[in-house]
Amino acid sequence: SVGNPWVFFAVTYAITWTFLLLAIVLGINFQTAEGLVVQLLGLIGPSAAGIGFVYLVYDEEGRADFWNRIREVSRIGVRWFLVILLVPIVVTVVAAIADSLLGGPGITWGEVIQETRVNPLAILPALFIATLPPILEELGWRGYALDRLQMNRSALRASLILGVVWAGWHFPLFFIEGSFHREVVGFATTGFWLFMIGIVPLSVIFTWVYNHISRSILGIIILHGWVNFVATTIEVADEFFYPVWMLFAILVVGIWGSKTLTKRDAVPKPLHVAE
Repeated sequence: SVGNPWVFFAVTYAITWTFLLLAIVLGINFQTAEGLVVQLLGLIGPSAAGIGFVYLVYDEEGRADFWNRIREVSRIGVRWFLVILLVPIVVTVVAAIADSLLGGPGITWGEVIQETRVNPLAILPALFIATLPPILEELGWRGYALDRLQMNRSALRASLILGVVWAGWHFPLFFIEGSFHREVVGFATTGFWLFMIGIVPLSVIFTWVYNHISRSILGIIILHGWVNFVATTIEVADEFFYPVWMLFAILVVGIWGSKTLTKRDAVPKPLHVAE
């Protein structure tokens, strides 16, 4: 059936990987103007597929619900907005404390911040990473796929599946000149494995927040963007950063339960399937 989340994943990968593989084959550098265009076309994959499938699978009310989840700020609430703001900072600080206790540097300002002191425009890449990718990804990952996965799976299982798919979706980026993934992380490095595995507990945290904020896509875009911004402006060793996310996800599952990650018996179901 067209509503099967695996069909959505296949279409999303097809869109994104077509452009990313094109960049690899043609040797396009992401730091160039044409590289930026190809990067954006690749990034559109999850949102293009997400919106497309919302219109294929849901009726009028279901489609309206999708746009309301992007627009309605009230779904988030003050308490969960504070959770969204605090979680990435707390994770970073805990990782830094663990690092410094074991003789590491702890916390340092990211290269972006150091450069911004000399050139204010150096903040632009951090702002780009904090805005556009979260919007273009979350309209699909959480905006469409997570609901479909949670319809007949526990919140934890849905999060783990989505986390693995989400991690794998990034894979070609490690082979493209000028991409953050190739230049900063590198392929098959310790950072590579920590990044790929670390996305999975992050997916659990995202579901935990999503299920508490009335399925707000806007709230998840803010969370994704803030995670990206904190990670690019405040540096802490990956060897501590990702394991702390892992521990936090385990804590969340332990406290809120794997079924819905909310202590409620059922997660809110997506509205009005047209099939």
